[in-house]
Amino acid sequence: MTTFPWLKGHGTENDFVLLPDPDGTIHGDLDAGLVRFLCDRHAGIGADGVLRVIEGGKQPYVEDGGDWFMDYRNSDGSIAEMCGNGIRVFVRYLVDAGLAGDKPVRVGTRAGIKEVVQNDDGTFTVDMGEPVLPGPAGIVVEANGHQWPAMHVDMGNPHAVAFVDSLSEPGHLVDQPLWSPEEAFPAGVNVEFVIRRGPNDVDMRVHERGAGETRSCGTGTCAVAVASARQARQERPVTYRVGVPGGSVTVTWRADNHLEMTGPAVIHARGDFDRAWLPA
Repeated sequence: MTTFPWLKGHGTENDFVLLPDPDGTIHGDLDAGLVRFLCDRHAGIGADGVLRVIEGGKQPYVEDGGDWFMDYRNSDGSIAEMCGNGIRVFVRYLVDAGLAGDKPVRVGTRAGIKEVVQNDDGTFTVDMGEPVLPGPAGIVVEANGHQWPAMHVDMGNPHAVAFVDSLSEPGHLVDQPLWSPEEAFPAGVNVEFVIRRGPNDVDMRVHERGAGETRSCGTGTCAVAVASARQARQERPVTYRVGVPGGSVTVTWRADNHLEMTGPAVIHARGDFDRAWLPA
């Protein structure tokens, strides 16, 4: 093929390039260089990451690929296990393309199957699964010359959640915040900085591994809800509004220990990319 189709979408301004590839044959084993190029905001299309759409039974990555498999790559070309905002955009595309019905869509990810439903108001609710709080205790994150204690919450990918007095304290999150002990996150970590606005109401900023500071992080909002409920010693079920620079989502930590995240998803551009423009 001399060209290939693409779409652009976002969930609370966490933006993605989508590559429809139902048979998994257009892009093969998705090249990291292509991902970096597509995500480049000057030379490419521009995005925080790439979502490749593959039929669940035709992907080679996991045993159960669900109805459709979300092959997610960070903007630096690295592989990520899961993306909470991305999965809403992913299902938005499936619904618009007539590839998803009224029943929950089973989306395969490298962090397992996630069920997604579209709500009457056009938002999407994702069963994000159960959080894992693996420890160790005593995690500290550092940015802009400041240090804060942090809680490790794993939502399929790792998060370090730190509560701050002001969201300006971490400064510009261009560089990856540091953490200790180093062995706590051998594959890197997403770091959330959180401030309480009121009961069950928090705002956050995030540095995502492989992408830098983003306008939102879906798994991060879930990690923040867990950490906030734990800090406040709240019992399940409990619901939080989690604000991000790109909007807000609602996260419910259910009695059965699963987290549900509800938020918007938008597809706002589409086209064809000429392979002749790709770097050699």
